[in-house]
Amino acid sequence: MKLDNNTGAVIALDEAVKFTTSFQERNPNQIKSHFVGGEKVKLILQQENCIGIRIYNGYDPDRNEANLVLVGVDKDGEDLTNGVLVERLAACPSECPVKSKLIKR
Repeated sequence: MKLDNNTGAVIALDEAVKFTTSFQERNPNQIKSHFVGGEKVKLILQQENCIGIRIYNGYDPDRNEANLVLVGVDKDGEDLTNGVLVERLAACPSECPVKSKLIKR
């Protein structure tokens, strides 16, 4: 797959529900979602030569929990590791939406 500023696919709600429900059923004790503020996303995307964001799975041994690390990506598919990197996202649980169809209740 070629990486560019249009990589990814818009999916329907029913497919998204299928994916999130399947994960949550198989991993009932795992974090269900992460939230990142728009300003942090903008900081990454506004970097010179940034065409998108790569999301790494991580693990914070100090907090004993899974996390995500966000980094900008250039047109060659390389991480902009000298730029803005984002973590300390708000995880669900505890910061969960109340009405979302994407959370298995």
